[in-house]
Amino acid sequence: MAITLYWLQSGGCSGDTMSLLCAESPDIAEVVDTLDLDVLWHPSLSDVTAREHAELRESLLRGDRPLDILCIEGAVITGPDGTGEFDMIGGKPKAELIAGLAAKAKYVVAVGTCAAFGGVTADCDADACGLQFTKDDKGGFLGEAFTTHSGLPVINLPGCPCHPATMVGALTALARDEPTPLNPYNVPHDWYSMLVHQGCTRNEYHEYRVEETDFCQKGCLFFHMGCKGPLTYASCNKTLWNQRSSKTRVGVPCVGCTRPTFPQPFPFFETRGIGDIPLELPHGVDRAHYMAYKGMAAAAAPQRLKDRKTEV
Repeated sequence: MAITLYWLQSGGCSGDTMSLLCAESPDIAEVVDTLDLDVLWHPSLSDVTAREHAELRESLLRGDRPLDILCIEGAVITGPDGTGEFDMIGGKPKAELIAGLAAKAKYVVAVGTCAAFGGVTADCDADACGLQFTKDDKGGFLGEAFTTHSGLPVINLPGCPCHPATMVGALTALARDEPTPLNPYNVPHDWYSMLVHQGCTRNEYHEYRVEETDFCQKGCLFFHMGCKGPLTYASCNKTLWNQRSSKTRVGVPCVGCTRPTFPQPFPFFETRGIGDIPLELPHGVDRAHYMAYKGMAAAAAPQRLKDRKTEV
């Protein structure tokens, strides 16, 4: 029997859909065919009429048609004043539809940081939140205790946008009833267990504190340029974008877009610190050890690193 999937876009920019459509090896057509997915609705893939879509929604809400995987892209809009009327569908608040469909689905997937944690949309005046989190506070739209018929909470796939390989991998696991273990933020370990820093081509520069103060240079971007690579769990330097590159590979700092608190309320491309000590240290490094080794590391830097070319 085919696996039914319904994809709804809420308060967001459709970037996760655009990312998914860029999936390669397999591409989205191969994924649908291989997993025997019945894509009931996707705003960029479906060609049903508005009436047919309304009838589909009603049949799902009544439970007349099974719903295996519900994908929500974008934050849930609850404004103004809790009515949800900033974001409507079929004359009703989209938040109402999300709640109804989530109650019927076997799995609920929050695709992208806005759906997972609120993201950019939660920082606007729309009273928006993630499905089960608002930034790093658990609860969100559906509430802390929400679980689907599978017994799982909302499965969060953060990213701005989410990496296509992550979406394909997670959907494959769910279609095969092989849900991966989740971390405390309901994020699957299989795709978010490594730091962006791991696999970064600038790691040697980082270890010796060979630092940059501008874009597109070869050294480390953490100490002055605000790079969140040592603080952010994502696969960007393992599963490259377009199978080719990543931000840090071309000299652009990681902005930490999979973190629950993204976007941060302070400048992206500056490292906040006291003197030359960053306020946020790499995961696994405590302040005492950092203070002890930072000066020695810079002094011991090989000359070949100090004499780096100034362009990537």
